[in-house]
Amino acid sequence: MNQGWVSYLPAFLRKKVEGRQELQKVLTNTGWLFGDRLLRMGVGLFVGIWIARYLGPTQYGLLSYASSMCAVFSAIAILGLDAIVVREVVREPEREQEILGTVMTLRLAASLAAYLLTVGATFYLRPDDRLSQVLVAVMGWTLIFGSFDTIDLWFQSKVQSKYVVYAKNSAFIISSAVRGGLVLAKAPLVAFAAANSLEFGLAAVGLCCMYRHNGQFISRWRVRLQLAWKLLSDSWPLLLSGIVFMVYLRIDQIMLGQMSTSHELGVYASAVKIAEIWFFIPTAIVSSVFPNIIRARETDEKEFYGRLQKLYNLLAFLGYVIAIPTTFLAGIVVSLFYGEAYSSAAPMLVLLIWSDVFANLAVARNAFLMAMNWTRVLLVMTFLGALANIALNYLLVPKYGGVGAAAASVISYWVAGHGACYLYKPLRRTAGMMTRAFVYPRFW
Repeated sequence: MNQGWVSYLPAFLRKKVEGRQELQKVLTNTGWLFGDRLLRMGVGLFVGIWIARYLGPTQYGLLSYASSMCAVFSAIAILGLDAIVVREVVREPEREQEILGTVMTLRLAASLAAYLLTVGATFYLRPDDRLSQVLVAVMGWTLIFGSFDTIDLWFQSKVQSKYVVYAKNSAFIISSAVRGGLVLAKAPLVAFAAANSLEFGLAAVGLCCMYRHNGQFISRWRVRLQLAWKLLSDSWPLLLSGIVFMVYLRIDQIMLGQMSTSHELGVYASAVKIAEIWFFIPTAIVSSVFPNIIRARETDEKEFYGRLQKLYNLLAFLGYVIAIPTTFLAGIVVSLFYGEAYSSAAPMLVLLIWSDVFANLAVARNAFLMAMNWTRVLLVMTFLGALANIALNYLLVPKYGGVGAAAASVISYWVAGHGACYLYKPLRRTAGMMTRAFVYPRFW
């Protein structure tokens, strides 16, 4: 494969990648994912800030509450199958039609169940809040449209994420224009929830088109009951981990919305939005190197651990690059982006931005657990993080509001991503590698 971009690299980097076709392929794939996220970070941040300013903290808090409810139940729709599907298609490409067809069927059924659970939970938690119920019912369609991300997994297995970028960015740009039009038209809150579902629907159509463009046909997919049971037997720990993960990722906003005011939640959500902008970095990198990590384990254990250490070092370094300047500039950033109505989000952002460092390493650690097929261990790690988050939110939110929720999130991220590794002997080597990355992070 000819990668013309290599000639534009500095000499010391060019020497490292010249002649290494697999590395070039990974870097190209990572570049596409980074481009996707950079576009979303730029356009999405601008449009998101515009919407937050228009709605104000209270209405923005209601929209964030609905989004968090859908996010918690999205793990059910995904079924914990993402990494398993990529792994199986890499290992057995001749069976990809059966794998994709079976997974798509499972996800459609699971997404419908997730939708009903999300709406039901909202009616239970907020029986008298008609607006929140409608927002969740409208935004919940993202769960059903998300089942088409099965096609995304096929592109991941081929390290061809540019086609996913084409599909999802087109949907994102169209939906962003719609959101901007809604602000100009002074549309009601429900319209913004519908715009979110529109993006996922358009992305599903785009993925189908890109799949067909690559000479593939969904009509050739086949459903195999035996394969379905096998995939579910492999994925149930990841399903539970995904549920628990989404709980500890979003329970802060749900608990804050239940225990405080929508205004406080809106302010907190603005800080979360800034902190989470950077989550694409570890996801993009790990998505690109995951297939090679699997191959390295099968051929050379020393190389396998060497690649993991480099991955930890890089992600810790990038986490510090983001967290340190944001700590000192949080007040300016919040005021510049969201205005004085959200000024109290600054101390929340200072705390939340440090969760990015732990989140970065957790993504890489999870890739290691997947390569080792230690899915049950991942479940335990995530459960401990979620338990810590719920307990800390229960203790801190009533007294400190959004600041307490932010502190709870940082601590729980550390527990799930790093601290809990010391409790399980086979993971202490991994814990040591992550500690070295904390102490001596490196770019290369």
